[in-house]
Amino acid sequence: MMSRDVIESGFVFALSASPELTNSLVQLIPFALVLGIFYFIILLPMRKRQKKVQEFLSALKVGDRVITSGGIYGSITKVSEQTLQLQVAPTVRLDVARSAIVGYQGQAPVVDSQNT
Repeated sequence: MMSRDVIESGFVFALSASPELTNSLVQLIPFALVLGIFYFIILLPMRKRQKKVQEFLSALKVGDRVITSGGIYGSITKVSEQTLQLQVAPTVRLDVARSAIVGYQGQAPVVDSQNT
């Protein structure tokens, strides 16, 4: 009689282990879903925008008419790795950081100046 109780209790334990494992996996599904939504709604567009800005900044050349994040309009007269020289008046030239350029004059800004 005792062996039958042991066998039945082992059977009960074997059945109870499966739902706990399934329950744990079901609890992970909402977490994985939130991570997936976060990636596709926030991270992926941010990476695309960052790549577009980087391509814009690397393509700047002498003669481009640009606007800075401070609202200064000018024409690029000298390009170096980290800075640009802008001519803002016939005898006035300013050195500005390359990252301060937000777009071309007369076009929509490439860089969202509120998020930088």
